[in-house]
Amino acid sequence: MATFLFDKIIFGPVKSRRLGVSLGINLLPANRKICNFNCIYCECGWTHNSDPSGQDIPSRKEVYEALEKKLSTMKEKQEEPDVITYAGNGEPTLHPDFPGIIDDSIKLRNKYFPEARIAVLSNSTAISKPHIKKALLKVDQNILKLDSAFDLTIKIHNQPGVNIKVNELIRDLKEFKGQLIVQTLFLRGTFKGKTIDNTTKKEITAWLKAVEMIRPSEVMIYTISRDTPEGGQLSKIPLAELKQIASLVNDLGIKTQVSG
Repeated sequence: MATFLFDKIIFGPVKSRRLGVSLGINLLPANRKICNFNCIYCECGWTHNSDPSGQDIPSRKEVYEALEKKLSTMKEKQEEPDVITYAGNGEPTLHPDFPGIIDDSIKLRNKYFPEARIAVLSNSTAISKPHIKKALLKVDQNILKLDSAFDLTIKIHNQPGVNIKVNELIRDLKEFKGQLIVQTLFLRGTFKGKTIDNTTKKEITAWLKAVEMIRPSEVMIYTISRDTPEGGQLSKIPLAELKQIASLVNDLGIKTQVSG
């Protein structure tokens, strides 16, 4: 199966490896990916145009109407989601009305499925902005990426289009005071002739130190499960290895979830 884009604002519900029955929301265009990362493992493919100001971005009103229509239909059919998840074709916090959309989703969640959680999957690049941080603190599962504790690994692994310094990122993650979930994807392989492996002893030791400093409520550990833009040059990490990494996090007194 090739990489893909979500072609609607609302997708699913689908069974998520990490979240359960998830109703997805794509705040970005249906025909292109908008992200300030260009992760070599992204299921949505490469980022070619990361400008978030285009006419093809759904408005706050369009998102509200699409979500209310879907939740109303699910209510009638007694199809209850476990979680309403902001993900889609890139980085959701890049939507110019992201904070307001989060407020809208909380309002609609409370109206139709008050037991459902609201989750945001973010690459963590916008968390230093006060209005983004405030919005993320309102959701039930604030899931923030940290794939390595080394700048060079993130540069290769995530191909950021913005300046990322791991020490600053860890500092910003600490500022959530535990109201976050750290999400890390482990893989190995090659990219443009460079070896990639964020499961080495050096990588894991530094990453664990960062996790201990951040003290999240949970850590989600996973690996690639779909086709990647880099093709066959990347390999998933066996479940047994992921569980070994998880056990080290558990030793810090931090809950973990593993998806192989």
